[in-house]
Amino acid sequence: MWIWQRPDWPKFSWNNERIEPMLRKVRLNQGILIGKMRSQPSDEKQQLLDTLLANIVHSSAIEGETLNAFSVRSSLANRLGLKEDATYPTTEQSDGLAEIMLDAVEQYDSPLTLKRILGWHQLLFPEGHSLIHPVNAGALRGKAPMQVVSGRIEKPTVHFEAPPRESLEKEVDTFIAWFNTSRDEPSLDPILRAAITHFWFVTIHPFEDGNGRITRLLTDLALVQAESQSVRFYAMSVAILERRASYYAALEHSQKGHLDITAWMEWFLDTLDSAFNSVMENIDQVIFKTRYWQRIDQTLLTKEQSKVLNKMLDGSFSDGINTTQYHRVAKVSKPSATRHLAYLVEIGCLVKLGGGRSTRYKLKCD
Repeated sequence: MWIWQRPDWPKFSWNNERIEPMLRKVRLNQGILIGKMRSQPSDEKQQLLDTLLANIVHSSAIEGETLNAFSVRSSLANRLGLKEDATYPTTEQSDGLAEIMLDAVEQYDSPLTLKRILGWHQLLFPEGHSLIHPVNAGALRGKAPMQVVSGRIEKPTVHFEAPPRESLEKEVDTFIAWFNTSRDEPSLDPILRAAITHFWFVTIHPFEDGNGRITRLLTDLALVQAESQSVRFYAMSVAILERRASYYAALEHSQKGHLDITAWMEWFLDTLDSAFNSVMENIDQVIFKTRYWQRIDQTLLTKEQSKVLNKMLDGSFSDGINTTQYHRVAKVSKPSATRHLAYLVEIGCLVKLGGGRSTRYKLKCD
C-alpha cells in the first residue's frame, strides 16, 4: 500500500523526540550562518546569483540533466541587473530557469496557485527542449499510470506509483490550500513545513517530467518563507546531489510506509544542516586565507611562491607539500624548489616538518 492510499492521507505525523533535537541543531547552525554571512563584506546580488546558479545547475544534475552553467549565469545576471565582465549567450531554457527561480525566492509573499506552478513547468520545458521525448509542458500528466521503475523491461522494479489521474486535481488543490494556510500555522515549524512540502508534492507527482525540479523549487520557496535571508547563502540542491542515492532511498522508504514520515524528516534536516555546514566551512576558509595574507608581505614573494601558497590555502596539500610537489606546481627545477621552500620557512610563510626524504612543509598558522 502506497502512503497516499492510507485512509487518513495526507495527515502526516512524526516522532518529535527524534526530530526536535535535530531541528534545534539546524536552527542553531542557520543562525550562525546568517551571522557569519552578515559579518562578511559582500555584494548581496552577486551572492544571490551564485547561490541560485548552484541551485539550478545541481537540481537539474540530480535528474541527470547537464545544463550550460554559463548560459544560466548570464540569464540570472540579466534579471538581477548585474553587469559581468564576461557574458555568455542565453537560451530560452536558461532564461526560463532564471525566471522561475527568481519568482520563487523573490516573490515569496505571493500566494501559491496552480497557475503559478504550471507556469513554472512551462518555462522548465520550452518548446523544442526535447525532441526525443517531448513533454506536455504547463499541464498536469495524462491518464497513463505514473510509476518510478528500474531494472529490466521484462521484470521491472516499481519503486513508487503516484496517485491516479482522476484524483490528481483534488490532490493538487489540497496541497496548494495547505501550503498557503500552513505558513501562518504557529504549531508547525517553518523548516518542518519545507520538509513536508518536498515530500508531499513529489509524492503527488503531478507532471510527466520535471516533478523533482518543481518540488525542489517549492522547497526553496518554503525555505525562503521560513527565513527570507538564509536561503540566499546556501543551495540545498548541492547537498541533495551529494546524497542522491540516499535521497531516493529516503523518499521510497517513506512513500511505502504509514503516514509517519519521521525517516524522511530526519534525512531532510540532516541534509539541510549539511548545506549550512558546507557554506560555513567555505566562509571559515575565506577568513583564514584573508588573515594569512594580512600578515605576509607579498612583495617578498615571487609569482611561483604565491601560486603554491594560494593552492595550499585553498586546501591542496593538507598534509603538507614536499620538494617534488612544489617543483611540479611551481614549474621550477628541484634545486629551485628546495631554495624556495627554505626561503618561505625563513620569512614565516611555512614551517618545516620531519627530515630527509620525509620532509614536508605546512602553512605557518598563528
